Amino acid sequence: MSYQSVNPYTGELMQSFPEHSDQEMERALQRADACFRSFGMLAERTAVLKKAASLMKERRKELAHIATSEMGKRIRESLGEVDLSADILDYYAQNAARFLEKRPLDSPLCEAWVEFDPIGVVVGIEPWNFPYYQLARVAGPNLAVGNPVLMKHAPGVPQCALAFEKIMNDAGAPDGAYINLFLSNQQVGKLIADPRVQGLALTGSERAGESVAEQAGRHLKKTLLELGGSDAFIVLDDCDPRHAAKLAVQGRMLNAGQACAASKRFIALEPVADEFLAEVVRLLSAFRPGDPADAATTLAPLCSQAALKRILGQMKTAVSNGAKVLVGGTRPEGPGAFLMPTVLGDITPSNPAFGQEFFGPVALFFRARDEDEALAIANNSPFGLGGSICSNNPERAKRLASRLQSGMVFVNSAVLTAPELPFGGIKRSGYGRELSGLGIEEFVNKKLVCLTEAPQAAKAAS
Repeated sequence: MSYQSVNPYTGELMQSFPEHSDQEMERALQRADACFRSFGMLAERTAVLKKAASLMKERRKELAHIATSEMGKRIRESLGEVDLSADILDYYAQNAARFLEKRPLDSPLCEAWVEFDPIGVVVGIEPWNFPYYQLARVAGPNLAVGNPVLMKHAPGVPQCALAFEKIMNDAGAPDGAYINLFLSNQQVGKLIADPRVQGLALTGSERAGESVAEQAGRHLKKTLLELGGSDAFIVLDDCDPRHAAKLAVQGRMLNAGQACAASKRFIALEPVADEFLAEVVRLLSAFRPGDPADAATTLAPLCSQAALKRILGQMKTAVSNGAKVLVGGTRPEGPGAFLMPTVLGDITPSNPAFGQEFFGPVALFFRARDEDEALAIANNSPFGLGGSICSNNPERAKRLASRLQSGMVFVNSAVLTAPELPFGGIKRSGYGRELSGLGIEEFVNKKLVCLTEAPQAAKAAS
């Protein structure tokens, strides 16, 4: 596996990094295990997170530039990601003590409570599309609770990986608390098998999730998986379809469409479907490709030529099975792995595209007779990460939200992410939750303690 920084806009190879050897991996694991056994008190750990958040804000322009040049994210989005990542670290610095307080239990048998203890070294396996945010989601809660982190980042964003590690070191993290490793998949397998590793957090593809879960299960290791998604965006007939179109486009075009949780399947009720679709087409047609480092650019390239080739292949298969291109579907002239924003329609359940995730600026459009059919289309998916409902009737939207099979539902908005909101899915979108108070409980020992009265001492013989 090669760790290389390749600019998706220019195709320039900026820098290459060698993989760490097995000996280097072993030394890192030794340091992390030693750190676990001597990690500081909670106040010391949260002080590191607070300092790291401050450093990210100080270096936001530098960090954003690295992300934009390395994976092609628009500079405005890169800046926003750095800010969000800093907020996540600060959130756990501010709230970890509250989250980890022992919780009393009501029992007639004893005085009982649950304590939250660290479990040991956690391995993070993270993707390229949000190269800081993904790291913060693992580092924040685990360092707060006292679990050292060995991070295996994506091969395409090594400079982001090193920049984040430097932030943690400069913030005063103890030796072994957070270590970046450039590893092969085979080496990750060795880490999973090692008894010093107690947990694995992965965000990535279904295939990666299957592999990690299989290996972790064989060695009885706790896992957290955040995998793909094909989120439904349901437009009811009681809302403004033009406003709904604006939200849908925002949700689909975030990060050039390269987000697990994003509006990917537009499902509109018949009375508003035509107006909604016309506005979607108009908005998507206004996107213009350009240098992602230019603040005026509205369309960034995909992360690589390989990613572009993959999604073009999906589109070709979809069309050959009856889908129609309603807008886009073309590659613009010039440099960069660009694809013009695209909507595919007339997709039947027999079309392979029906159950696929399109990781790029491609949306699928469906019409529904009523809300029951809309929900049937939405739930007929192997994925269950997020979903959105647009309605002017809050009670109707709440009722439908309860029936939508997903880990997250957003009413009258596209996907929202914030430190206090739990993130995760069901079905083939994975399991477990990151962020919020739920995120800090994923890799902890929820230890029951029961206290009863001591037995009475035997009376001395008279």
